[in-house]
Amino acid sequence: MRKVVKFLVLGAAAAMTAGGFASAALAQQQQTPRGWNYEIKDGKRVPKGGNRVTNPDGSWREEVKQGNCVTIKEMSKNGEYKETRQCDPG
Repeated sequence: MRKVVKFLVLGAAAAMTAGGFASAALAQQQQTPRGWNYEIKDGKRVPKGGNRVTNPDGSWREEVKQGNCVTIKEMSKNGEYKETRQCDPG
């Protein structure tokens, strides 16, 4: 009887450990929903790159750096969206 109880306790502990590793792996693979102002890296919130400046008329301009490249996103007060990308070699 003691062997059966010991076996059940060890089996339950192993199952909980395996479940913990699986949930940790899933947390690493999650993507941040679009429109949020942060990303999840290593399980922590990290502010997204880019500084958006919004004007009183509703237009805005945002610059996002990725390596040697800068992506400029602009929205006019009329709703016209424009995106340009500039890369500097070196």
